[in-house]
Amino acid sequence: MPERDSASPRHDPDARLSDLFENLPEPTQQIPTVDDTPPAPGSRRAAREAASRPALPGAGQSNTTPSPESPVEAGETAESLSDAELRRDGVPTRAVPADGAERPIGSSTLAATSAATADPSPGASAPSEPLPVERDGAGGRLEDLFHSHADDESGGKPPKKKRRTGCLVALIIILAVIGGLAATGVWAMNTYGDKISDALGWGEPDDWEPGLATGEVLVTVKEGDTGSPVSTALYEAGVTRTETVFYDYLVDEGIAVTFYPGNYRLQEKMTAEAALDALRDPANKLENSASVGEGATVESSLPGIAESLSIPLADLEAAVADPSAYGVTAQTLEGWLFPAVYTFDPGVTAQQVIQRMVDRTHEALNEAGVPAEDAQRILTIASIIQREGLTADFPKVSRVIQNRLDIDMKLQMDSTAQYGYGSLHEGVVSSSAEALEDPNEWNTYVHTGLPVTPIASSSYAAIDAAMHPADGPWLYFVTVNLATGETQFSETYEEHLKGVEKWGEWCKANPDGGCSAG
Repeated sequence: MPERDSASPRHDPDARLSDLFENLPEPTQQIPTVDDTPPAPGSRRAAREAASRPALPGAGQSNTTPSPESPVEAGETAESLSDAELRRDGVPTRAVPADGAERPIGSSTLAATSAATADPSPGASAPSEPLPVERDGAGGRLEDLFHSHADDESGGKPPKKKRRTGCLVALIIILAVIGGLAATGVWAMNTYGDKISDALGWGEPDDWEPGLATGEVLVTVKEGDTGSPVSTALYEAGVTRTETVFYDYLVDEGIAVTFYPGNYRLQEKMTAEAALDALRDPANKLENSASVGEGATVESSLPGIAESLSIPLADLEAAVADPSAYGVTAQTLEGWLFPAVYTFDPGVTAQQVIQRMVDRTHEALNEAGVPAEDAQRILTIASIIQREGLTADFPKVSRVIQNRLDIDMKLQMDSTAQYGYGSLHEGVVSSSAEALEDPNEWNTYVHTGLPVTPIASSSYAAIDAAMHPADGPWLYFVTVNLATGETQFSETYEEHLKGVEKWGEWCKANPDGGCSAG
């Protein structure tokens, strides 16, 4: 039996597995030593030692022990050695540590071997730092059994986490750029949104789609009207979708057209092309037709009637000069020309035209249940209502007028002061100081009670509201927004002043909104 095998410990079958691990020695760094024990005859060790001995003269074998002239430096790797150094006469050179276990040459093995053989003389001191020795097989340490190769390759240190600061900075920059672009886009859309939408085809179309036309509306074309004012008239009547689409259609198509004055029967939501066809169709023109607008006066209505019916204006002015000729007991026919569109037979006279309009007013009074003896008073109240409020607010305005009349409080209606001063049709709401102070018979800022006559033509809704005012304690009202017609009704003067402040704020924000003449 080889000497190494006889020195191995005997296995005790009764020993427990735990005892085996408990009795293991503490792992220590080992320093390579020279094993002087003679090898067993016939063992591989004996064969290696025999091969390493100096060859007899003429044998041609090389000594595997490094000579002093060519030492193997510590840390030198197997890859750095030449084939002549790795092999001696075709026999691989192996590093043999003190335990006698063979292993292939590695960097640590060569380092340990060279350190052990550098000074073979007796009394040589060991290195101050123990050299690491690679072990495999039975000669290794216990912790080497559980040591991963990955740890060996990385030096036993965990990989460092990459710093992410650069990525974070890049992300912040990208977000800042995107935010800037978004803000620029919002500004561009707010400023030039309509033009951008039109250019890209995103906005609403200017014209109605064919087939949407419905209902019936009347459009008045005045003497000398061209494409632009007719386009505006069509839009205001609800015929076209936008104010300029009709005129743009004429320009784009290169259409030259002559517009004849008169009233035309059209429909709502017509295309520009369909509207032009309707205006050119003689069947849609109301021959010998004339109209009176809601809130209009006799003075403002007569010129349009004369033009539409081809009746001299002087004839019409003479026709309205005597109210008694039409059964009206009033100093003028103001308020008695009912607002509507009228069609007359050819050859109609001025007196026949005025009579037809006065008769229509009597019909409305009867329909609203107004007694004949109270007609003038109701028409006067209705004319103020027509000029002062929206249709939805007519009953409330009527109540304010009635509440003030009941307590002999001055009406203080701007429309009455403007009418008496001759500035009713200036297109502004606020009255001038001169109009408010003028002592004419219609100025309710100066006189208590109703004005001496109506101040305008009243619709049926205004007449009905004058007869049937809403229930409420209001004594004041003021329009706080001309764009929407919003009106505040108040019971006390303090509440009314707050409404006046709102009105003033709106006028400041909308200097061209019609609050005053400037």
